[in-house]
Amino acid sequence: MEYFVQQLFNGLTLGSIYGLVAIGYTMVYGIIGMINFAHGDIFMLGGFAALIVFLVLTSIFAGFPVAVLLLLMLIVAMLMTSLWNWTIERVAYRPLRGSFRLAPLITAIGMSITLSNFIQVTQGPRNKPIPPLVGSVYNIGGISISLKQIIIILITVVLLAAFWYIVNRTALGRAQRATEQDRKMAALLGVNVDQTISITFIMGAALAAVAGTMYLMYYGVASFNDGFTPGVKAFTAAVLGGIGSLPGAVLGGLMIGLIESLWSAYFTIAYKDVATFAILAFVLIFKPTGILGRPEVEKV
Repeated sequence: MEYFVQQLFNGLTLGSIYGLVAIGYTMVYGIIGMINFAHGDIFMLGGFAALIVFLVLTSIFAGFPVAVLLLLMLIVAMLMTSLWNWTIERVAYRPLRGSFRLAPLITAIGMSITLSNFIQVTQGPRNKPIPPLVGSVYNIGGISISLKQIIIILITVVLLAAFWYIVNRTALGRAQRATEQDRKMAALLGVNVDQTISITFIMGAALAAVAGTMYLMYYGVASFNDGFTPGVKAFTAAVLGGIGSLPGAVLGGLMIGLIESLWSAYFTIAYKDVATFAILAFVLIFKPTGILGRPEVEKV
């Protein structure tokens, strides 16, 4: 039983990271109906930005406080990825907003490849390890729970609550929901649609940066191809939970993390991805909109 609970906690930690990235996918899709396939690489950029801050500060200041170091890593990573995603939206996506639906999709894939190759060229192809930032481990009833796992889960809960409040209780959230429902009518009613979409990309990038920093802290290594597999799984989480739903994105992320953790614990690890996508297919057969998704009402 202790082993099962241990794997549940491990799955919740991994799922929290997927959930943070999935929120970015679901927010962008909800606003402009586009899948930003470069979002996984924004997650990877966040990890590298945090890594660079770590290396610079620890090389200059000996014995730098870990809490302050982690906070600075998060802030710089969020600023850098927000700037990247804002630039991508302005340069690559906005000019194609009114074109046929495949054009933004192809551009998103191109941006993903560009970002991955950019990091490979500038930072090198090898994995970049860092020493453990948070090493405390608590043993509760035979279950080992590390402080970094607690931090990741708490940050996910706080950010989900904050973003739910922004979307449902603020003027920005009202503008986002109005843009999602009808961009032309929202513009006629005074909503700055372009600004709202740009802010949505910035918010998604900030969450991806937090997830990238948490991923770096949890695994202790960064690589230029870190954006692909976690990005695909986060997109899968958004679809599984119901793309367009913030709680659905986190729920989908937690489910994928739990499936991976439990499958790896009790079956061969080689088929954990097969199990994940098989369960996704099973859910979509019986509920095509995802677990918390709502069917689209077509206006006539």
